[in-house]
Amino acid sequence: MADPKGSLLARMVGRPGADQRRVRRATFRVAAASAAQASATVFLIMRRMRTPLIVLIVIFAVSVLGLTVIPGEDGDGGPRRMSFFDAFYVMSYTATTIGFGELPYPFTYNQRMWVTVSIYLTVIGWAYAIGSLLALLRDRAFRSALALQHFSRKVARLREPFLLIAGHGRTGELVGRSFDKLGRRFVVLDLDQERIDRLELGSYVSDVPGLAADARDPGHLAVAGLGHPCCEAVVALTNDEEVNLTVVMAAALLRPELPVIARVWSRTIAERMQAFGSPSTVNAFDRFGDHLRLALRSPATYQLKRWLESGPGAVLPERGSPPGSGRWVVFGYGRLGRELASGLRAEGLDVTVVEVRPTDTDDADLLVGDGSDPWVLAQTDLDRAVGVVAGTDNDTTNLSLVAAARRSNGSLFVAARQNAPASAPLFAAMDIDALLVPTEVVAHEVYAQLSTPLLWRFLRELPKQGEEWATGMVDRLTDVCGRRLQTLWKVRLTAREAPTLSRWLDTGEATLGQLLRNHEDREEPMHAVTLLVLRGGDVTLAPGDDFVLRPGDELLLAGRASARRALSTILLVEGVLEYVLTGRRVPGSWIWRKLAPARPHRD
Repeated sequence: MADPKGSLLARMVGRPGADQRRVRRATFRVAAASAAQASATVFLIMRRMRTPLIVLIVIFAVSVLGLTVIPGEDGDGGPRRMSFFDAFYVMSYTATTIGFGELPYPFTYNQRMWVTVSIYLTVIGWAYAIGSLLALLRDRAFRSALALQHFSRKVARLREPFLLIAGHGRTGELVGRSFDKLGRRFVVLDLDQERIDRLELGSYVSDVPGLAADARDPGHLAVAGLGHPCCEAVVALTNDEEVNLTVVMAAALLRPELPVIARVWSRTIAERMQAFGSPSTVNAFDRFGDHLRLALRSPATYQLKRWLESGPGAVLPERGSPPGSGRWVVFGYGRLGRELASGLRAEGLDVTVVEVRPTDTDDADLLVGDGSDPWVLAQTDLDRAVGVVAGTDNDTTNLSLVAAARRSNGSLFVAARQNAPASAPLFAAMDIDALLVPTEVVAHEVYAQLSTPLLWRFLRELPKQGEEWATGMVDRLTDVCGRRLQTLWKVRLTAREAPTLSRWLDTGEATLGQLLRNHEDREEPMHAVTLLVLRGGDVTLAPGDDFVLRPGDELLLAGRASARRALSTILLVEGVLEYVLTGRRVPGSWIWRKLAPARPHRD
């Protein structure tokens, strides 16, 4: 029997054939309607200038007509009437304050009186028109329409892959800056005009299109590039879960092939998102719970994970020495506290929870009271605990709890939650062992998933390798990069991206160690470490020099920027590959290759 839920999902997300065409047509209709709205709104608002313009035209027309009707005199004193062209010419330079004089003949008193009246009427008309124009320019609807039209043109002109970010708070800003350092483009939607204005002031490498608009409107998403062929992913990072859910729904229904990442706080919203395709959801509290448990089990693995997630330029974090057993005290039993308490208990640790407000839980180890109260702190018996978590939603309270805990027991392993970016210097001064910054946790995971998908695969497999393996990998990376991560990049061994390797790979004897040699001195290894090799669906982490390469392999490497350039040269220049493999110097130009003596062809 067919699964009705699966059938419904297939209809929503799209099937090949007619359904895919219907999805594309719906996307185009939304985009076209939004573009038409951006243009039509401007013209509708411009209708407010209709009355001032009509007043100006009427004044000008009456003035011209009066000059043609009122008789004048020629040079001999004979009667002469102005033609429409002469009247139009005179009123044009008069109305524009140029004032050439009375042409072609001096005016009579009647003509001068009429011109005087026309001048004052024209001044009144121009004052009315200019005042209406200034009022229009200050109108919020007019400025929004102009911004929408300008934004839609900038997005339409994009000709390289870009990321669509809905929500540009602290998390969105971190994601945007990380991608900007990689030379990747992105487009921003946010309700707050100040955040959009900061895009203009930010020191980004490329121009960042941004629009102050509601991401819940599919039309705004379409204008932001949801239907654009160069849109490579959608990220929903607003502070409202319902908005993030709406973005996920719109992306799944209009562009089902696009990867989508959304920030969530509750499991209910995460489950509702999963009904629309397979979006990746990031819950900072869940992730921090996983990170804390990993830090307790495998400090070196946690250190390596944090380092790679932070991206190029990140300094190697210190490796902690967490307690392996003992009792923990968790302050705050909200979403973070519940997650950490359950995770620590799953590790076989005793946990005492302190919550200022009574809850409906029947937890026997729950102490109701204010954690900053000395009496409550005395009840927690911190001097016999091994770890403490300050996980409330108030930074001042968390800092106070950390200070009090350190006074009671200086050997405590301290984990804390930082809520506001402005509190970062204070938490840094406290030297926290495990710090949760929800915005950074989400930003790092989004970066890991979208910047280099192989990095995300590596980080998922990393905890399975064990502490000794992670320690060795940290040592290898520091030998190559030092304590600051240099660069991460991916190489695909295909005829298009690595044309020089085709025949060598077909021999079945191409090893990784032979390839990663210095292209200037082959006796020296290249300053790069291979983190992962993906072959089909199989993954090999940190392969050795004897690993045999195959056509189509994908490699994730970390190392110096010079090593990345050198490897690119090896993959594209036949002569450089020849030297790296055999030690023979091959002339680079066609003339020198012809003049050089014949040599046996490398197998």
